[in-house]
Amino acid sequence: MIRSLIQFARNGRRGIGALDAAGNAFVLSGAETTLQLAQQAIAAGLQLAELAEQRKGAAFDLAEVTLLGPIDHRDSAHLLVSGTGLTHLGSAEGRDKMHKAAAGGENLTDSMRMFLMGEEGGKPAPGTAGVQPEWFYKGDGSILVAQGAPLTMPSFAEDGSEEPEIAGIYLIDQHGQPVRLGFCMGNEFSDHVIERGNYLWLAHSKLRQAALAPELRLGALPDDVRGISRIRREGQVIWEKPFLSGEANMSHSIANLEHHHFKNTLFRRPGDLHVHYFGTATLSFSDGLRTQEGDVFELEADAFSLPLRNPLQRAQDEGFVAVKPL
Repeated sequence: MIRSLIQFARNGRRGIGALDAAGNAFVLSGAETTLQLAQQAIAAGLQLAELAEQRKGAAFDLAEVTLLGPIDHRDSAHLLVSGTGLTHLGSAEGRDKMHKAAAGGENLTDSMRMFLMGEEGGKPAPGTAGVQPEWFYKGDGSILVAQGAPLTMPSFAEDGSEEPEIAGIYLIDQHGQPVRLGFCMGNEFSDHVIERGNYLWLAHSKLRQAALAPELRLGALPDDVRGISRIRREGQVIWEKPFLSGEANMSHSIANLEHHHFKNTLFRRPGDLHVHYFGTATLSFSDGLRTQEGDVFELEADAFSLPLRNPLQRAQDEGFVAVKPL
């Protein structure tokens, strides 16, 4: 039974494949990209997994292909990358450490108040809206990084650190209806020093690249997702910690996070893709680790067959950006 989709390149040509639960790969016919297959499934009135089963062809070895990101758009401006924070049980603890928060009462930080609001009202009855989460914009499709490619922090960044998360992948159909294609494991990647300096700089701290593991898991996300986040330096593991996701480990339901993103009309433009990160509770930065160029981020989780690995690098300094008057 097909569980996930992947995109790949072989001999200069793109293709799309499927993975079963054991990680075996099969070529899919009739489409070259995940977006094309999703559009065809919508037009045929089929679930994406159903159409993938119909298109399932010969098995192939993943070692013979180059794995690409699981979703893309030929015009990157039509793919929006965004996310939510303080959505996972325990996520406020790490944020409060960063902000050197007070312990309780009227001295609660905005982060802790936001978390407690979600814990109380983030899982409303089906079909109803609960409390809205923290929300942030990361960029368009040009910021997405595939398996093995560097995560590049800007020259002006003060930090480049991992955030192991699950992301929802969406296509807006011709009627303006958001359609969830599936879920990916990803590294949301942020500048925690900037964020710690002033909470109002959170928006700046999130304008960074983000990585997605190769596979798009179809259907529902398991309620309990368990993974490992680690960092290697010169080949040696210098930090490792489990991370949890899925609704059993979240203070918000996925439906509530989706509603508060797509309730905004500008996010329901037909033909657009969305990658929306759901948040995390596990950060090496909260444990006092400072990353450096050459470090390698590694993520793996039981809900996905393929890991995600990305080295850290820094972009060259472009200097002061002056605006030219016309």
